[in-house]
Amino acid sequence: MTKTNLKTLAYTAIRHKIITCEYAPGTFLNEERLTEELRLSRTPVRDALSRLEQEGLIEIRPKRGIMVTPLSVNDINMIFEMRTLYEPYILLHYGALLPEKRLIELNDIFLHTKPDSEYFQNNDYFYELDSEFHLMVVNACPNTYIRHSYSLIWAQNQRFRNLTGNVSASRLTATFQEHLDITGPCLRKNWKEAADKMAYHLEQSKKSSFDYVLNSPDPPHIQL
Repeated sequence: MTKTNLKTLAYTAIRHKIITCEYAPGTFLNEERLTEELRLSRTPVRDALSRLEQEGLIEIRPKRGIMVTPLSVNDINMIFEMRTLYEPYILLHYGALLPEKRLIELNDIFLHTKPDSEYFQNNDYFYELDSEFHLMVVNACPNTYIRHSYSLIWAQNQRFRNLTGNVSASRLTATFQEHLDITGPCLRKNWKEAADKMAYHLEQSKKSSFDYVLNSPDPPHIQL
């Protein structure tokens, strides 16, 4: 493999383990152990670590080592603050660029989902569907700077989601309805209403996240 491919391989592998929380927030990583685990030389691993530090996923601390960046209540607040700035804005200004065929398909899924369906029994599938919906909105934006900035907070958002685990049945039901409340105006080309509904959905998601962290007896790896 070329040096570029080895760097990409190291970056992708370590980033995946961080986002899925196999490397949990606050964990210290060892460069030598990473090279052994990935069966790579130090050069691509160091390059990967440098990129991950720039993305805010790790902190390289002199004389202490490489730490996976912790997640805190303040981080959750900042993530939702940024999402609320971006996602409604994109719908309002670039909603016409959404892929209409997939939008219709997602609207149909949200419309006909029942509490005893596979979506309510399989949280992984629900998360994939939810991620696809929100990324579809963001990827419709032609502003590359917005998309790049969003990708940084999305990685942190995925870490938080993987830490908190299963979503409650009541919140899942509400989320499907909130998604439907967004897709409906999109299909009618009412971008102002769609943006307002997206802002409401993100506010409810934020409240649910804080409720989990603050009321859970042992929220994993989340700093209060």
